[in-house]
Order: sequence, then structure tokens, then C-alpha cells
Amino acid sequence: MHEPETFDVVVLGAGPVGENVADRARAAGLTVAIVERELIGGECSYWACVPSKALLRPVLALDDARRVDGARQAVSSSIDAAGVFGRRNRYVGDWDDSGQADWVNGIGATLVRGHGRLDGPRRVVVATEAGDVTLTARHAVVICTGTRAALPDLPGMADARPWTNREATEATSVPRRLAVVGAGGVGVEMATAWQGLGSAVTLLVRGSGLLPRMEPFVGEYVARGLADAGVDVRTGVSVTRLERAGDGPVRLQLTDDSELEVDEILFATGRTPVTGDIGLETVGLTPGDWLEVDDTCRVRAVDDGWLYACGDANHRALLTHVGKYQARVAGDAIGARAAGQPLDTAPWGVHAATADHHAVPQVFFTDPEAAAVGLTAEQAERAGRRVQVVDVEMGDAVMGAKLHADGYRGRARMVVDADESFLLGVAFVGPGVAELLHSATIAVSGRVPMHRLWHAVPCFPTISEIWLRLLEAYRDAEHG
Repeated sequence: MHEPETFDVVVLGAGPVGENVADRARAAGLTVAIVERELIGGECSYWACVPSKALLRPVLALDDARRVDGARQAVSSSIDAAGVFGRRNRYVGDWDDSGQADWVNGIGATLVRGHGRLDGPRRVVVATEAGDVTLTARHAVVICTGTRAALPDLPGMADARPWTNREATEATSVPRRLAVVGAGGVGVEMATAWQGLGSAVTLLVRGSGLLPRMEPFVGEYVARGLADAGVDVRTGVSVTRLERAGDGPVRLQLTDDSELEVDEILFATGRTPVTGDIGLETVGLTPGDWLEVDDTCRVRAVDDGWLYACGDANHRALLTHVGKYQARVAGDAIGARAAGQPLDTAPWGVHAATADHHAVPQVFFTDPEAAAVGLTAEQAERAGRRVQVVDVEMGDAVMGAKLHADGYRGRARMVVDADESFLLGVAFVGPGVAELLHSATIAVSGRVPMHRLWHAVPCFPTISEIWLRLLEAYRDAEHG
């Protein structure tokens, strides 16, 4: 056993969220230890956001070229899967985290490699290769342990050796036939990527549509795009049993009494928190639970306010960028509390993760792209808001969209608070719309009045002209 060490802050998990907590705490002059049992940089850097986008971009670049007369004629052969895998490997650093470890050391934090567990209030014991290390926190312990893929309990699952997001983003060969189970972001993105890389993909969706947390029309456009690319999209169907002998194909039994044979199957059916073996029971919490937090990300159920949880572990929004936002808020709040300074925890205050409730942005890099921020129309109405919904077909109304892609297909929606005249939510679907989202995020989080948005002049001819078309449709509806 090593001698105990004391720090101002101890962070469990060195993914992007933990790194941001450490960075903000160090900026406040606090000493920080950050604990990681896998790769520094976490799921996002090696098995999720970064490798998935590295795989998707070549596929989408070819799709973009095929939509433009004069360019499509230059696309004369199939995608080079080996080249795509090589690109992916570069962006994940060949799964070598030494650069990220150097960054942690560079901000002055202490990196402890091993499995960390709480051992009572403000104490963390880390099982390292050299033995147990005990860390004590003067001010805060922050749980940033993220999530892992949740697999359904189905007969034959173990023998089938299914893919999760990890296998799907680190694979080095293209399966001839791939089944993707799940209609969320991982499911639709991986169906897009692997169809583009050469797999015959079947997408199995339990519900009636794709991307169910977005506006319904977004999922409809994405489903049509996948089908046009050759994906067999099946809705209202689930897997009931899997069979696999050795290295042979996987045979699936489905709820519609049909069978499907594939070479690999990817389950993208949700996430579960990595909180089952981090010592929650030693501080009166239940192992394996999500951790409920206040807007400074302090865990509500723990006395004295020393325990925080940021990112996926608190289940507010399972998105890396939202976790990093929470980490910045929490790190600043920890620093202010340690210095005895007052906190600004009012909505939209510097120490309140208000965007978690009102302005969460998300993008899925399908073909067409899907992007949204804030509330859907249904969510706003359920929250008791009186709303005005404004829709515009982008391919009909926006010259920049037409120039971006011949035969452009896309749609935009504004959800307007009809009483207070500001945006509650915005959704886009179409080629190239991901880069429109931050303007929408600023408008929603800033609660910019509709009359003021008229003075945000979009450049001609860009896809951003959709904002002008939306405002014109809003005005016409107001005066109609």
C-alpha cells in the first residue's frame, strides 16, 4: 500500500468530461488527481465520436460528390475501405493515449492509472499495477465514468458475439452482411458508415421511426436516405433469439416470425452507467445507478456537497459536448466554493448547467444529416407552452441549398414560444446542415427575440439563408 495522497479534487474518469473538470479546477488554482482504468481520452476519443466520424466522412464526401453534376462523373470506383480504416486509425492515434496523458500532465494534474473506487466520503482507492493508492479530496470527488453499451438479455447472445459501438468503430474488415439493431444515433450512423463501406446492412427498428427523440420528419428523411443508399430498413420489429455456431453466420429470429442471416450483428440499443464498481455503496448510494445532480452537478443524495457527477453518469444528456459543458460548470463551481466565493446558480448563471434543460444540441452524421437543439414541438406542448411551428422545405426555398446539391432534399423547423416570441427549438435535416446548428443553439440559449433575428443577415448564397425563409414563413403566419 502506498502512502495516502491528498488533493483538492479527485476526478474518476479521464475521458473528455473528466479532462475538462480537471482543467477548470486547475485554472482555479486547485490541485487535481485524475484516475483512469482504460485509455486517457475515454470512449469518445477511441470508440465513439472520433472514430465514428472518421469512418463516416469519406462515405458522406462521396455522397456529396454524387449529388453534383460534373462531380459525380469523377466518382468512378468504390470506396477504399483500407484507406478509410487507416484514416480512422490516425484520428484515434492507433489507440495510443500518450499524447492525451501528456496533456493531463501539462495542465499540472496528477494522472493515476488504475481502477478507482470510493472508500467513504472524500476517499478514493485506486488499484494500480504497483498496488493500491489512496487519494483524499479536500473539496470534491467528481464522477466522470461515462456509460457502456447496454445489451438486451436474449437467448444466444453470448455465442453470437455481437458488436457494440466499440467493435463497430474499431473493426478492420467489412462484413458482407451486417444487422444493426436500434434507431438512435449510434444505429443510424453505423448503418450509414457500414453500408457506405460495402456491407449489405439491415436496420432493425423496434418502434415506428428513426431518431425518436427528434422531430418525426427528421427520422423520416433519414430513413428515406438510408433506403435510397441500399439499407434494408425494417420498422416495428425486434430480435427474439440469436444463433451462431463457431465463426459462422448469425441467424436471427424476429418478432414478425421471419429469420435473418448475417455475418455480424451490432446492437445499438442504449447505454448503462459505469457506476457498478466504483464504491457508491460506501457513501450510501446504489451501485449501477444513474446519479441525480443539481445544476452545479453536485450529487443530490450525498451530504456536505463534496460529490459531483458530470457527463453520462448523471443521465441528463448522453452527449460528449454536453458532458464537457457540465464539466466546465462543475469545475468553476468547485473552484468558487473552495475559495469561499458566492456562486451564480440562477438559470443561465455561470455556475448553472441550464442548457441541459433548454438548449441541448445534437447532430447525427447520416445522409442526410440530422441536427436539432432545444425542444421538439411535442415536448414544448407537453411542457405547457403555447407554440407556433414553422416549417420550410429547404430544397424549394434556399438557393444555397440548391447549389450545395442538385435536387437537394431537406427540411427545417422552428418551434416558437407564441407568448414570449423566442425560439424553444430548431431542427434541420439535409446535406450539410450540421454546420447550421450552432447558430440555432445561440438563438435558443440566448432566447433571442424573433424581431431581433431579422437583423441577423445570412450570406447569399449559403444554406444559412434557411433562417430568412423561416422568419418569412413565421411573419406570414403571424399576419395570415
